[in-house]
Amino acid sequence: MTPAKPPESNDPRVLFEYFSNEYAQALQAFTAIENQAATLLLMGYNDDLRGFIDQFLEMATRIRALALEKNEINFADWFEELIAKAEKLKGGVAK
Repeated sequence: MTPAKPPESNDPRVLFEYFSNEYAQALQAFTAIENQAATLLLMGYNDDLRGFIDQFLEMATRIRALALEKNEINFADWFEELIAKAEKLKGGVAK
């Protein structure tokens, strides 16, 4: 999942739209990973699952930092919740 280019504007409406779209995509991506985790583990694709989770964490952490930079605290908090869930999921994947 590649995030859209961050807005150059600090217009609250532009920022809200940007972070809303990024959060919706992140939530969809996490749900897909979560839904496929059991199947991937059963098939022995632990490394692949860890890779998907790592990619998700990288993206979510980057967007969370941008939300903090733009003073979008609610979005930063929501991304932090997704990050915590992904880290918990990753912790359950054997190396």
